[in-house]
Amino acid sequence: MARARVVKESSTSTPGQPADRRRPLHFAAFLLLADAALVALIIAFVPYTKIDWDAYMSQVDAFRQGERDYTKIEGDTGPLVYPAGFLYVYSAIKFLTAGQVFPAQILFGVLYIVNLSLVLLLYVKSEVLPWWALGLLCLSKRVHSIFVLRLFNDCVAMTLLHAAMVLIVYHKWYLGLIIFSGAVSVKMNVLLFAPSLFLLMLKAMSIKGVFVALLGAAGVQVLLGIPFLLSHPVEYISRAFNLGRVFIHFWSVNFKFVPEKLFVSKELAVTLLIFHLSALMVFAHYKWFKHEGGLLRFVHSRFKEATSIEQLISCKPVMSNLSKEHIVTVMFVGNFIGIVCARSLHYQFYSWYFYSLPFLLWRTQFPTVVRIILFVGVERCWNVYPSTTYSSLLLLFLHVFILFGLWSSPAEYPYVDKKDKTNSKKLGKAM
Repeated sequence: MARARVVKESSTSTPGQPADRRRPLHFAAFLLLADAALVALIIAFVPYTKIDWDAYMSQVDAFRQGERDYTKIEGDTGPLVYPAGFLYVYSAIKFLTAGQVFPAQILFGVLYIVNLSLVLLLYVKSEVLPWWALGLLCLSKRVHSIFVLRLFNDCVAMTLLHAAMVLIVYHKWYLGLIIFSGAVSVKMNVLLFAPSLFLLMLKAMSIKGVFVALLGAAGVQVLLGIPFLLSHPVEYISRAFNLGRVFIHFWSVNFKFVPEKLFVSKELAVTLLIFHLSALMVFAHYKWFKHEGGLLRFVHSRFKEATSIEQLISCKPVMSNLSKEHIVTVMFVGNFIGIVCARSLHYQFYSWYFYSLPFLLWRTQFPTVVRIILFVGVERCWNVYPSTTYSSLLLLFLHVFILFGLWSSPAEYPYVDKKDKTNSKKLGKAM
């Protein structure tokens, strides 16, 4: 009896032991299987919504027929406005599906599960959410629709972005930058993550390393764009990397309450850009570099600690091993700031930040009930079609409220201590 009691007690786990660490992994696996079944049901029983697929296929056809002038590559919804990576990806999709919608839906269903797997890995490794809250990642009606009923290129871009983040949290910076650049080549919204990524690189890498990584990312863009850069460079750059596009007021989800004349004005665009850059600087100085004494002190310390130009260029900061939580926090918050300041968010743009929403809510100090209400409120706004004055006002209020919660929450410690690293290795062996 005594021996049986000892065995039973030794087989149970206390909080913080490997069994507790495995619970999120087990729940994540369950979510993947359940969501895969849900995606299959959606494809089988929910009618496909025709929006951009035919235009994508028309643009791919023009490219495959030899057209290299971006001003002449068009579809029924307008001219091509995405970088060259988009054409390569959708050319491959057309080759695999023969341009048919149903096999493309299956392909995007697989893409949905791959993307969800990458996001769940980020969440499990960063350990910010309780295990049950991972289920929120599977509850968006709009995001399921974006992936398997509309087949938008946003899905491909965000999957590549999340793949890059997984590499970066494991400190594979160079490969992560290559994949990040690939994501930008599919759709430029990924650049909203760029300021955060650059700041993280400054904290984790030498100046030489940052330069080489950025050079590699730029090389990807040049390599992908070569067919267009050699023949019609001005047309390619002006169309594929046009940062000044004005979207149609009717489709705006976040600023529908603004009169159309003000919506398309340069004054609103400049105001939002100033707020965007200011918010990034404030968060960088007071939150992301708080433990280094602020952004300016961090930059000054890089110069102060170096005894020579060679050391300044080649040596990493004294503290450079960033924690997974810090990397994911800075990336997600930086992108969310861009979302808050975006002049127009179309329905497919929800995929740009939905998968960061539970993480952001749990980085605030709001009660759990408030977090759930905010999550449901944002999802509700994105499912109002067409958007209204009230739904867009509510969405903006919710965004600003979440941003305030992020600002008022304490900054996480950004580095992995040697002690934590040793414990992590021991835990990995035990598991």
